[in-house]
Amino acid sequence: MITHFTFNHFGVNCYLIVDETNRQCAIVDPAAEATHEDCRLVDCVATASLQVTHILLTHAHVDHIAGLRQTCERFHLPVSMHPDGRKLLRQAEAYGSIMGFNVENMSDLDTIDISDGDIINVGTIEVRCLSVPGHCPGSLCFVVPSEKAVLTGDALFQGSIGRTDLPGGNHQQLLANLKEKVMTLPDDYTVLPGHGEPSTIADEKNYNPFL
Repeated sequence: MITHFTFNHFGVNCYLIVDETNRQCAIVDPAAEATHEDCRLVDCVATASLQVTHILLTHAHVDHIAGLRQTCERFHLPVSMHPDGRKLLRQAEAYGSIMGFNVENMSDLDTIDISDGDIINVGTIEVRCLSVPGHCPGSLCFVVPSEKAVLTGDALFQGSIGRTDLPGGNHQQLLANLKEKVMTLPDDYTVLPGHGEPSTIADEKNYNPFL
């Protein structure tokens, strides 16, 4: 099962990948900014008697990591992310001050490197990592075959793609990665983006003007 919350003033989708058999889960993009948002996430985990085994990042832009420190500290876990995104962790405080987020420098957090083709096991659920830089360095998508879903972060949205005008962005690189790695998934896979509403691979093939 995959469930989601929408957090902070940028409307980031935070996802829980849940193995309902073993009651284990992964938190993807812990973006809770306000205390009441953080409580919603914690209450969900507690009410369902879940064990959080992984904290995953699609990428380290500040809106997607607004709640990263408290999440890592509460569940006593490192953050699993692409190593190319570590610079953004170091810059979180500076970017936060520009974009209205009160976050600390996060370069001291424990990290686990994950890269293209890596497999993460959340209980019995297999999560496959796809490296899709272009929106920013270190951007990942997470494919969950058992759910016929792909979590695309800010690489792919319903009818659009991630912006590439921020530092480290590369429009042609993003398009190439999406076409070669994401759009080759089965048509019936659900696209779960970092902002906005879900879609399907088929709809993005047919209607996304960038693809």
